[in-house]
Amino acid sequence: MMFISHSSSRVAHLRPISSIADLNFCRISPEQAAVTMENYPVPLSPPPPLLSKSVELNRALTASSKSSLFSLSRDAVLFEDEWLIAVNKTQGIYCESVLSSVRSFLYPDQGDESKGPELHLSNRLDRDTSGVSLITKCHKVAAKLVKAFSDHKVKKIYIASCIGSILKTHTMTIRSGHGRSKHGAWRVYALSDVGRVLPGGSFVRDMETSFKVVAMNGEKAKPELSEDKEDVIVVKERSAMCSDDVEKVEVMVKAYPRSGRTHQIRLHCQYLGIPIKGDVKYGGVHEWKGRKYEGHELHAESLEFEHPVTGQFIAIHAPLPLWAA
Repeated sequence: MMFISHSSSRVAHLRPISSIADLNFCRISPEQAAVTMENYPVPLSPPPPLLSKSVELNRALTASSKSSLFSLSRDAVLFEDEWLIAVNKTQGIYCESVLSSVRSFLYPDQGDESKGPELHLSNRLDRDTSGVSLITKCHKVAAKLVKAFSDHKVKKIYIASCIGSILKTHTMTIRSGHGRSKHGAWRVYALSDVGRVLPGGSFVRDMETSFKVVAMNGEKAKPELSEDKEDVIVVKERSAMCSDDVEKVEVMVKAYPRSGRTHQIRLHCQYLGIPIKGDVKYGGVHEWKGRKYEGHELHAESLEFEHPVTGQFIAIHAPLPLWAA
């Protein structure tokens, strides 16, 4: 039996729904639903293509298998002291597996994880993103680093290999909104939409990334081009994705994210018309020149920050993968 609620200031009284009028009272008309959807901000980047579903599923299954067998080697340790450890994360491995492996590496005789030291991931890299992964060894240090990241006091540098249209400038900063669309996918929104409510109840948040082109079609960018006046892009309208009719070029970029939103660099590369190689979810090629990509080519090259305990300047660099060397 269905019930309908009539609430007073303190107590809700329920009575059975017994008439068509009651049912109509509970329904939302198509016109009302349309008005409701119109009140939400419109995403300005494309939704994930159909191909991404099967590709992402296969990659997830492969990553789960690899992650279960993953073991950290001494060569992967980039930095370590009493409070921190940084490792070079492998592509196709989940962060949680890296964290578990670090625990086994640091405390091989500690069987019960719940009784061991508190390890925390300071920067959470996507499954297929390689590079610097920073882990703290105690809660107080973790809290300080969280604040440093939130206050934009940690300099992050990534490198990405992309395919798309020729960019008008070699240095740029893109500012936009970020959030989940009604189907749950992360999308780019207009900067003016920041603060507005999304269908799932969350809010559009701001995100900002600076880019510098370092190579095109395998040739390093000329120094004078790299020092061009920075172009600031404030997102207001839909992205102009590179069409199949336009000649595509290979572009290597360095990315400097100011904020730390989920899939931020991947989304901004997609919006700029240079999706990352292998990033099928955000418009990147699955195959290119006879090669099929097992993951996207995005690498966390370095982190620079003030040590949360000693106050010293810390710069951690991960070796470049073969595709970026």
